[in-house]
Amino acid sequence: MQLIHYHLMEDDSHVDEIKVGLEKKLDAMVLHELYGKSKTAPTADEREKARQEYLERRGIPDSFRW
Repeated sequence: MQLIHYHLMEDDSHVDEIKVGLEKKLDAMVLHELYGKSKTAPTADEREKARQEYLERRGIPDSFRW
């Protein structure tokens, strides 16, 4: 709703909240892409690299990984 107000009514009062929401959405999209790559990349090295980057971005500590 805030995006609708911003674009159609030119209401700038929620710009910071909109930016935070869009950044969260972008982060979620990147994580989804990395997870998919970690499962479907053509080589084992590429899958492992994507898996490690996914775990880093998710904040999984090294001691919890296998």
